[in-house]
Amino acid sequence: MLTSILATTLITQNWMYPPTKTSDQKDSYHGITVADPYRWLEQPITTPDVKAWADAQTKLTNHFFEQIPNRKPLIDELLRRINYERYDVPVQKGKRTFYFYNTGLQAQDVLYIVDQPGAEPRILLDPNKLSADGTVALSGIDFSNDGSRILYGIAKSGSDWLEWNVLDVASGKTIGEPVKWSKFGVGTINGDGTGFYYLRYPEPKEGTAFTDANINATVYYHSVGTPQSQDILIVSDPEKPERWFSPTFDDGKTELFIYAEDNGSTNNYLWHIDHDGTTVKINKILNENDANYSPLAIRNNELYLRTSKDAPTGKIVKMPLRGGNLTEVIAARKESIEGASLTKSKIILQYMKDAHAQVETFDLAGKPAGNVPLAGLGTVFGFSGDPTSDETYYGYVDLTTPQVIYSYDAKTNQSKIYREPKLPLDPSKYVAKQVFVPSNDGTKVPMYIVHRKDLKLTGQNPTIMYAYGGFGLSQSPWFSTSRTVWMDMGGIWCLANIRGGSEYGKEWHEGATKVRRQNAYDDFIACGEYLAKEGYTTNKNLAIQGGSNGGLLVGVTMTQRPDLCGVAIPEVGVLDMLRFNKFTIGSAWEGDYGSPEKQDEFFSLYRISPYHNLRPGTNYPATLVTTADTDDRVVPAHSFKFAARLQAVQAGPAPCLIRIESSAGHGGGKPIQKAIEDIADVYSFALKNMGIDLPAKF
Repeated sequence: MLTSILATTLITQNWMYPPTKTSDQKDSYHGITVADPYRWLEQPITTPDVKAWADAQTKLTNHFFEQIPNRKPLIDELLRRINYERYDVPVQKGKRTFYFYNTGLQAQDVLYIVDQPGAEPRILLDPNKLSADGTVALSGIDFSNDGSRILYGIAKSGSDWLEWNVLDVASGKTIGEPVKWSKFGVGTINGDGTGFYYLRYPEPKEGTAFTDANINATVYYHSVGTPQSQDILIVSDPEKPERWFSPTFDDGKTELFIYAEDNGSTNNYLWHIDHDGTTVKINKILNENDANYSPLAIRNNELYLRTSKDAPTGKIVKMPLRGGNLTEVIAARKESIEGASLTKSKIILQYMKDAHAQVETFDLAGKPAGNVPLAGLGTVFGFSGDPTSDETYYGYVDLTTPQVIYSYDAKTNQSKIYREPKLPLDPSKYVAKQVFVPSNDGTKVPMYIVHRKDLKLTGQNPTIMYAYGGFGLSQSPWFSTSRTVWMDMGGIWCLANIRGGSEYGKEWHEGATKVRRQNAYDDFIACGEYLAKEGYTTNKNLAIQGGSNGGLLVGVTMTQRPDLCGVAIPEVGVLDMLRFNKFTIGSAWEGDYGSPEKQDEFFSLYRISPYHNLRPGTNYPATLVTTADTDDRVVPAHSFKFAARLQAVQAGPAPCLIRIESSAGHGGGKPIQKAIEDIADVYSFALKNMGIDLPAKF
């Protein structure tokens, strides 16, 4: 039975939180009874009760921000600084060159093409014309070998659901009808552009597309110009409905492979597919589930792969195309392989050394062929290989340098600046350094610290500490014009490379999985303590921020150590660790988190679950929970339930608000205007609760 409970905690100006009803819902896990009084907030946001609650919360949050002076000048300055031409790393296909470009304030980047060397660029695909508010975005793109056709996905309102289309480059027209019920941008066009392979899920029932569990994944082949009803099933596994598949070609698109992953595993299978347009034959060339295997290229009738087999930091091997023994080409070493590609005659490896990139080249036999010099401690993108050429492109960026794009000749190991941005600000005013922080078990955790060169360190500087720490995703340095605004307001920004990523390979990742998840949170807490101890900031003036799995990180940290920071920003976070696997793609996260259905993993999850560890009578930091109504990656129920319970138990004066974005999803493809407003609210909320006024002008 539902009962109404008025939260009595007051926030600024004697505001009272909207009333949130509760229920006596209880669940039993391995002999433990767990209350879930806000279960009703798991219903779709279109449900009248949920919508009324969300609307009331939005009204309160908006009122809070309306009371902050000079928020408009902050938004204007953020927009001014991002208003510069931005290019992405080009891709060459035959004589054609493709690249994304933004004039400055366009909601979505535009795809351009240069039809042949020396030709004038022309617009090929402008997603800004697909919606009035910029909330339709490209999600996944792939090219035929000669660039005459492209496969592109269209995602609406930030949803992971997308529709595939094939564009004829010469005419600029799409061919056939859209292909539906795919997700995550997983699709690849064949070499001649006559068809494509894509990840597909069963069509959801009406009203459940944003919440139902994504199970029974399949891979289908679509012949361009035919109805989707005629698509050919390539692979499925009804006996393992939570198994995930991804179709992928070698770099020359001559052979098709399936990357298959079991729920709860950090390894994968690799299968070779023979498909003649009618019959399908699956050759399970690597089927032990004992490591990660990623196909790269075929050279001299041998398949080159990147693998973690007996190599936690990664190595390069080759094998006969249709199965056989692995032959080592480039041995593993201390630094982890973050990226690998092949040109006509070279192997290019992007190593991760202490959370920054270094690039080395090798011949096809694995003999070293030279390093690619980089400008500093940064990140590189690109080096996409082409079996017919040694020429390619890459981008370099770091915490104080915007992305510079280079053309690169692998044969001569020569780089030339291809595009260099012209910013409406001087990035040389800022400085970044890297420190190594001992965690509670002695593990050294890298952390970057960025601020103005002329900043006087008072020990009380407003500071944002950001991290992710999960799914083997490294967090390497990147540049942000919005961050320069924070630093020009006297702020410090920090990136903590905690365990759970792959900054030091598979062991660094698995050091914070399942029952070892607490290591990630201990690392983050240690970094926060370091900033106070070393005189950068105080606990009151420290804000912790993270999104998605990073939102979980923030939620765990603020419940375990509410004294660590004055402000917490859990963004689109996974916050109910006992039910995360019930929604959309959540079951796939059990490889990192563990499963509530397994006893040892349940107790680990229960100990960290932010929603379940909120305690009455606790003085929690000022908290801005953020989510979106169309987020079908981490459903908004996580944030709704957490915010409702936090408001009910907060014992201190700090506000606990929830910001619910409309038509924004999990964050991918978010229009610039929405992104800027989001950043402005984070900065405004943080500084307001640190007792610092926004400047009237910049």
